[in-house]
Amino acid sequence: MSGQFEASVDIDRPVDEVFAYLADGRNDPEFSPRVQQITKTPDGPTALGTVFRSTVKDAGMKTGREFRIVGFEPPGLIRWTEQSKNLVTAEGGYDLEPLPGGRTRVRIFNTLEGHGLGRLLVGLALSAARKDAPDFGRRIKAAVEASSSSSPS
Repeated sequence: MSGQFEASVDIDRPVDEVFAYLADGRNDPEFSPRVQQITKTPDGPTALGTVFRSTVKDAGMKTGREFRIVGFEPPGLIRWTEQSKNLVTAEGGYDLEPLPGGRTRVRIFNTLEGHGLGRLLVGLALSAARKDAPDFGRRIKAAVEASSSSSPS
C-alpha cells in the first residue's frame, strides 16, 4: 500500500534563495522536528546523485534514512528517493515557482510506501503526514524566511 501527501506554501524570498536553502538537506532539522541529525555525501554542491543520511524519530522510534537526489533542475525542481530498507519509505520532491514581488510558491509532496509489516503502518503514517502537511509547509516558510541568507547547496 502507498499514498501521497502534499502541501503548498508561499515564501517571501526569491526562488533562487528558496531553492538553495531547500537543496541543502542539512537544513531539514530547522523545519522537520523528526530529523535528529543529517549528513551529506559527497561534499560540495547538491546535485544528481547526492545522498543525505539522517536519523529520524517517528512514533518514538529512531530509524536511519538514506535519500538520493534523483531530479535536480535549479531553480524549480528537486526530487529524491529513499534508498534505506525501512518498513515505510518515501520518495518525493519540491516544485518551486517564482511569484511577483520576489516571492516563491513551494509545493512539497511525498509518496509513502509500506514494505512487509510496514503495509500495516503506512496508513497511520499517511494520516499523520496529511494532518501535519499544512503546518509542515508553514515551518518551511518560517525557516526559509528566518535564514539570513540561503545555505550553499
